[in-house]
Amino acid sequence: MFVHLKISVQFLVQKNHVYDAFYKLQNPHEQITAFIFDVVRAEVPKMILDDVFVKKEEIALAIQRDLKEAMLNYGYDIIKALVTDIDPDENVKIAMNRINAAEREKVAAQHEGDAQRILIVERAKAEAESKRLQGKGIADQRREIARGLEESMVVLNRAGINSQEASALIVITQHYDTLQSIGSDTKSNLILLPNNPNAASSMLNDMVTSLIAANKIKEADSLNENSEQ
Repeated sequence: MFVHLKISVQFLVQKNHVYDAFYKLQNPHEQITAFIFDVVRAEVPKMILDDVFVKKEEIALAIQRDLKEAMLNYGYDIIKALVTDIDPDENVKIAMNRINAAEREKVAAQHEGDAQRILIVERAKAEAESKRLQGKGIADQRREIARGLEESMVVLNRAGINSQEASALIVITQHYDTLQSIGSDTKSNLILLPNNPNAASSMLNDMVTSLIAANKIKEADSLNENSEQ
């Protein structure tokens, strides 16, 4: 590709070579420019475009070194050479801008993806902690319910009520407590439960029958174990 470079050169005439500076060269400025072009054409084609921007100081030093050596014989001392501007073809500049923009968009997308990933991980951690605490709360609630039922059974047994009757009474009491709780809160979800006396009586009979059957099975298992021994 073609690249336009602007080169600034500072030079002066040596005091002891004034004659050489003004009479040896017909047009010193053109000669200096020609030497600069020669150095630039020798150095820049060795580089890719990115290196031209990065290594412009090296280009300037090469110009100063070679030009100084060439012009000393003509009474000129080269003080400093500077690459003041690098201007590639317009299409190349557009392409370079597009490449840089694409790189920036890529980095932005990576950062956005990292942020989304962190957000998902943190949300998952918070949800897991919430579930853990919720499970702990449910476990504590059930533990307290079991403790309360145990205490209720002890009190009922002291009043002369056996375990089967006490269990049935507790179930019926919880049934009506549930109905009362649903009726007192207008925003609660609707739950259909048997709520007439006959249904409650049936529930009590079913509980007693189930407990009696469970006790019979337990007694039968105990007899089988004794017979085997």
